[in-house]
Amino acid sequence: LTMLRLCRFSFRKTRAWAFSPTRLLSSSGEPSGHEQSLYPGSKSRFSADIAQCRPLTSDGDGGVSLYRVMDRLGQLLNPEQDLNLSEETLLKMHKTMMLLNTADKILYDAQRQGRISFYMTSFGEEATHIGSASALNSNDLVYAQYREAGVLLWRGYTLDEMMNQCYGNHLDPAKGRQMPVHYGSKELNYHTISSPLATQMPQAPGAAYALKRAQAGACVICYFGDGAASEGDAHAAMNFAATLDCPVIFFCRNNGYAISTPTEDQYRGDGIVARGPGYGIDSVRVDGNDVLAVYDVVRAAREICVKMNKPVLIEAMTYRVGHHSTSDDSSAYRSIDEVSYWDREDHPISRFAHYLKQRGFWDEKKRSEE
Repeated sequence: LTMLRLCRFSFRKTRAWAFSPTRLLSSSGEPSGHEQSLYPGSKSRFSADIAQCRPLTSDGDGGVSLYRVMDRLGQLLNPEQDLNLSEETLLKMHKTMMLLNTADKILYDAQRQGRISFYMTSFGEEATHIGSASALNSNDLVYAQYREAGVLLWRGYTLDEMMNQCYGNHLDPAKGRQMPVHYGSKELNYHTISSPLATQMPQAPGAAYALKRAQAGACVICYFGDGAASEGDAHAAMNFAATLDCPVIFFCRNNGYAISTPTEDQYRGDGIVARGPGYGIDSVRVDGNDVLAVYDVVRAAREICVKMNKPVLIEAMTYRVGHHSTSDDSSAYRSIDEVSYWDREDHPISRFAHYLKQRGFWDEKKRSEE
C-alpha cells in the first residue's frame, strides 16, 4: 500500500462521539472561531478562509495521479519493485489476454457474417480484465457489466462455453434467452450479466454484506464503466457499501467513452476516483493498460475488503480501441488517428510482452507455441 499513497484518496471513518459543547471553546475556555463543528453531518472545523472550505477541483493538469508499475515499453519504474509473481502466472496472464483478443476477433467477424446477432469486443482493455481477475480468489463474487469476458476466461470458462452463449444454442445454459456476451456461471461465481446499465451496482454491496455476515473470508468485485457511473444506481451502491461497511471492490473501467459520449461531456470533476471520498470510500486510480499495476491495486483492495470489511473504489484509466458494440460505428465521433495511437503505441498486450521479453520469459519460439 505504500506505493499507492500518492495515487489514492484515503478516508478515516469517524465513529459516533458523545455530544460535548466544550468542543466549542478554545484552550483558554473562550469561544473560538476555529472550533470543531457540532453538526451531525460533518466533524470538520470552522474556518474564515473560504479557500479552505472547498473540495479539490481538477483545474488544468491537476488531479489524482495514476499508479503504474511499468511504462509503455515494459520498463519497471522502480526496478526493486517485485510483485512476486511466478513465471507460470505471468505467462498465464499473457496467454489469457491473447486468448481474449483472438476470441473477440473471431466473434466480431461472426456477427458481421450474420452468424450471431450481437457482440462487444474488449480490444485495448485486456489488462483490466486479467490484472484484476488474477488478484482475486476463486470464491470472490463477480458482478460484471458486459465487457469483462476475460475474467471468466481466467477462471476457467472455456471457448466452447463462450461460443454456446453467444450463439444461443441448445448447449447454452440459458437456452438462448440472453443476448450474446451476457455470460454467467454459478460454478465460477460470476453473476449473469444484465443489459440495463448499472443494475449490478446496488446488487454487489448486498451480496458483499451477506458475505460479511457469513464471515466467508471473501469479497465482491463490481465492474462498471465511466458511463454507468452517471446512473443513480451508482450513487446508491456506493452509499450503501460505505454505510454498511461492505467488502466490495468497485472497479471502474474509464475507457474514455460512454458509447459515443466522451468523458469531457460525461463529467466535469476529476474522473470517477474523486467521488470516493464523498462516500467515505478508500479510492485509487491506476493505469489500466498496465496489467501488473492493476493486479497490485486489486490485490491491495481485496486485502482491505476482507480484513477490514470496507469498500474500495478503483478507477482504471484505459482506452476502448474497438467500437462500443457491433451496433456502433465509432468513426462517427472519434478519429482514426486517435484509435491507431492506442492500438499501436500503448496497447496493454504489447506492453506486457515487452516486460516478459526483458525478464527472459517470452520469445518468438514461445509465441509460436502459444
